[in-house]
Amino acid sequence: MKITFKTLFLFGVSAIMLNSFDNESIAKQDSRVITAYGDSLTAGFGLPSEYSYPSILQEKLKKEGYKYTVVNAGLSGDTTSAGLSRINWVIKTNPEIVILELGANDALRGMPPENARNNLEAIILKLKEKNIKILLAGMIAPRNLGEKYYKSFDSIYPDLSKKYNLPLIPFFLQGVAMDRTLNISDGVHPNQKGYIKILENNVWKYLKPIL
Repeated sequence: MKITFKTLFLFGVSAIMLNSFDNESIAKQDSRVITAYGDSLTAGFGLPSEYSYPSILQEKLKKEGYKYTVVNAGLSGDTTSAGLSRINWVIKTNPEIVILELGANDALRGMPPENARNNLEAIILKLKEKNIKILLAGMIAPRNLGEKYYKSFDSIYPDLSKKYNLPLIPFFLQGVAMDRTLNISDGVHPNQKGYIKILENNVWKYLKPIL
């Protein structure tokens, strides 16, 4: 399927949105932690926090009887390099599982795929050092950057998944990207319905076996 992201996304992700949390209060809860670690697609750009996919996941876990606290560690505008720079902060959330969703901003800005690969691999190694389980969320590059670029970028996620034996969501935005009914007015970031679909169709079936 051919996917082309709008240039507007470059500007939309520049707003910094970070959902704060209290490590001490998390530690006191009778539950384990899942940390959703990513960019604006995790943060829930343009929406109330309760409509982000980590918040929807929290409700899903409660409904299914799983005792986990979900931490939204999404930061709008993050590249893989920026994500790597805050890996220690993410580890301090004491996660049992991390859902790693980074790379879209690298591709949209035409950054070298090899840099994104190296950054993601460094993040994975840091998490594995702490015996944290990882669910890797795949991304694909805009096709207007050329075949050489998008093939190099798209291969990052399956390659890392295979190398480190990680469960992989093939494409985090599958079924939602470019659908105006499932995105906010910028046409790129998911709306509440879009996040529900992402969780149910793309995240949950790969996360559930890890729980």
